[in-house]
Amino acid sequence: FLKTDTSSVLGSVVTPTQEAVELKGSLVRSIQDLREKQARDGDFSVDFGVKGGELNATTRAPQKVSFYAISQDVGKAADRVMSVCNELAKVSPIAEPTKYLGNKQNGTMAPLNGPWKLLFSTAADASFSKNSTRGDAKAQNIVDGVKGRITNVIDFVTKEDGSDPVLKQLQVVIKATAVSPTRVELNFKYAKALLTRFFFLPIRWTLYIPVPAAFITRCIVFLSNILRFGRGTAKKVPKAFFDVLYLDNDLRIHKTGEDNLFVQARESWDEAKPLLA
Repeated sequence: FLKTDTSSVLGSVVTPTQEAVELKGSLVRSIQDLREKQARDGDFSVDFGVKGGELNATTRAPQKVSFYAISQDVGKAADRVMSVCNELAKVSPIAEPTKYLGNKQNGTMAPLNGPWKLLFSTAADASFSKNSTRGDAKAQNIVDGVKGRITNVIDFVTKEDGSDPVLKQLQVVIKATAVSPTRVELNFKYAKALLTRFFFLPIRWTLYIPVPAAFITRCIVFLSNILRFGRGTAKKVPKAFFDVLYLDNDLRIHKTGEDNLFVQARESWDEAKPLLA
């Protein structure tokens, strides 16, 4: 199982403004309120792949969840979370959050370097609940600033009967390249699944899976261009990326090319610890 190293996660201490500090507190309270309303009104039931609602049927990109599909109260609570994120984006204390990413000499000083645990997301592939086939899970994102690599780690929660799920942990390894002071371009490499059974035998084993999303997307675009030949501008293969909206020592907010929002926190952020447990 992947272990995280928190000994070196940021090159220097970043001091947010008082406004940012207050907004961060508001964000934590808004996420807590959202979770309480989800516990009361219900949760998403997202499963793997296109059929499970995780991926778009055409692009194979992550779908965006609708919080209003649960209830009006949940939808409004999610809107408040996103509103606070928009306000925080205006007061981010780090001008170049992608600095040193992929730098072999100074990568450990990269502001993004280290583990980040998920607090909130609008992406279906990052939304887990016990009422789905794939089960509940805890997600985190580990940035290796030296190698320019991101590993998405999903740890599936033990079942109510105390048994381990068949899929215990899923890791997705991604090449991360800084293409601007705030944008990181992503190239998905492979996934590693840690399983607890081989057919009916209780054996722990690891399965490596090439991530086909980019290849599938290229095929779709290629076929589309053949069909559109002579009838307008050819389509281009979309690039996967995220833009950092806010970053300090505790909190990271970014938005992907599919317009999905992610809120992540360091485990050391005291105010957010109850939400990370």
